[in-house]
Parts: sequence; C-alpha cells; structure tokens
Amino acid sequence: MSKVKICGLSRMEDIDAVNRALPDFVGFVFAPSRRRVDERMAVMLKEKLDARITAVGVFVDEEIDVMVRLCRDGVIDWVQLHGGEDATCIAALRERISNPVIQAVAITGGTPPPDGADYLLFDSERGGSGKTFDWMALCGIDRPYFLAGGLHAGNIHAALSRQPYAVDVSSGVETDGSKDADKIDEFVRIVRATDDG
Repeated sequence: MSKVKICGLSRMEDIDAVNRALPDFVGFVFAPSRRRVDERMAVMLKEKLDARITAVGVFVDEEIDVMVRLCRDGVIDWVQLHGGEDATCIAALRERISNPVIQAVAITGGTPPPDGADYLLFDSERGGSGKTFDWMALCGIDRPYFLAGGLHAGNIHAALSRQPYAVDVSSGVETDGSKDADKIDEFVRIVRATDDG
C-alpha cells in the first residue's frame, strides 16, 4: 500500500485537516517558499499534529546543526533534502541523528543522486512547481521512493500504478494557494481505496 505525504503545511487549519484525513506523512517546509514556516511555527504545528502522522522537515542546503536540532527537539521526525546536498553532507547528518533521510531528485537526466539516503523523492525539475514529469523515467528504479510533482485527485490513480513507496502532494490539495481540507480528504481517500481495491 502506497503511503501519503501532504507537504507544505503552514497553518493550524492545515493541521486540523490532516488530523481528520490521517495521511502517513506531512511536510513542514523550512526552505524559501510561500509555504515556508519558521521554527516557532513548526513547533506549534507539531504540538497539534496527531501522533500517528510523521512530520518531515523539508530543507534546501540548510546547516546541519539546524536539522539536527529540529530532530532532537522532536519538531520533525524525518529529514527531506531538496538542495545540492551530497553524500558527504548526508554522512555528516547521519553521524549525529538516526532519523530517516529522504533525498529529492529532479528528473532531468543529470547526475545520479548521492548515496546514503533512506529514500529518494522524484520530482519535476523544480520542486514545488506543481508540474508532473514523465513517469516512464522511473522504470528500473529498484528502491523505495516518494513520487511528487503535480499530483492531484485526477491523476493519482496513474501515479499509484508506478507503485511508489509514497505519493507526495502539495499544490494539488490547495485552493487559492491554501490547503483545502476537502481536497486533502479526497486525495487520501482515493489512495487508500485504490490500494485496498
């Protein structure tokens, strides 16, 4: 069964929505983005988050000390790297924390991802763009991965046919730039029903 990650939560209303829908993961974006949250807000959001949901911190070339602190303080449970982090950075992070690490990879036909991450996350060329990519590029991937980039209720069935470890959605469950509780419910419901059926 594919897991579900709702990324880019930034308001208490978002927490209420995911606590009702119960995805497997949520993402707090600490990198420059219209969905960015600071540490203080992330603490408040995590305190209200249902304990059954795993909180992922999304970073772009962040200082290792910051990521370590957020993990050790329990603000996030997993780390997602979306920048130019290399194998050396991942190894340095692993020396200090045991939290799982996701490495985002843009599908551009460029260099292979660095070693060391627990999971890969495949996205369009620019993460957070809300655009899909050619999923045929995933043929031959033999390790569990998150599938992101332009997912929504209308294309999630096709995405699930790739059998990803998890599907990752942000703008696809928004209305006018904010998370939409009904769209979150629908997205999670479709994934669960597809896997059950």
